[in-house]
Amino acid sequence: MRYEESTGLPYTETYPGLLAYTVALALLIGVILFFVGRLGKQMWLVVWSVGLVLCSIAYLIWHFFFRV
Repeated sequence: MRYEESTGLPYTETYPGLLAYTVALALLIGVILFFVGRLGKQMWLVVWSVGLVLCSIAYLIWHFFFRV
C-alpha cells in the first residue's frame, strides 16, 4: 500500500499529554519497585527502579518547564 507524501503514515498523531501521563505512571511504578526491592533485598531491582525514577523525573521536568 502506498501513502501520499503529504499525509504521512497512519496513526502517527497522539494526544500531547499521553507521553507525560505514561512517564508519570512509570515514576509511580519506579517508586513502588524501589520499596519492593528494598523489602526483598534485591539490589538489582533497587538500582533499576532508581534509574527509572531519575529518568522519569528528568523527563517530566523537561516536559513541563523547558519544552518549546
